[in-house]
Amino acid sequence: MTDATTHDPTRLPADLPEPVDDGAADHLRGRELPHVQLASTDGGTVDLASVPGRLVIYCFPRAGRPGVAMPEGWDRIPGARGCTPQSLGFRDRHDEIRALHAQVVGLSTQSPADQKEIVNRLGLPFPLVSDHDLAFARALDLPTLEVEGAKLIRRLTLIALDGMIEKVFYPVFPPDRAAEEVVVWLLAHPHRPGETGSPA
Repeated sequence: MTDATTHDPTRLPADLPEPVDDGAADHLRGRELPHVQLASTDGGTVDLASVPGRLVIYCFPRAGRPGVAMPEGWDRIPGARGCTPQSLGFRDRHDEIRALHAQVVGLSTQSPADQKEIVNRLGLPFPLVSDHDLAFARALDLPTLEVEGAKLIRRLTLIALDGMIEKVFYPVFPPDRAAEEVVVWLLAHPHRPGETGSPA
């Protein structure tokens, strides 16, 4: 395990390894989101496939807590470190994304209790949803990694319109720029509520 006393999840190491595009997300564009009930920090469950309009789903492996050790070698695994800066980016750009007629949700395999702590500590204005049993990830065949016996979802961002994936960001690097990339894409591909189909 990494040293909990020196781990600050809000900061990225200068030598963070960059993940490569291994093609593991090439099949996702044009796929329909699966109808899976996911526990939400808003309370109850949510079926992301049934959310109308544009939905930005940012997936992350595992967000850390201040003072809590991460798995051994976590910072050296390409695409592992950076979940907190990723979430902070979406928090800080949330108003812009909403103004562009899109909702935001974060998704990981962490428990609903862990995700609730993250939402409260970071002041996230959007929910996190728990794919703790990997039902959502398996249905879409999302890219995953295994760390200390736990299977985690690799960092990627999906933009769906009326339940169909129209854009995939993978790999996502650096993680603190993920929300900025989404804003740029939304500006270039405007869509207003009430319109049907994916924009040209």
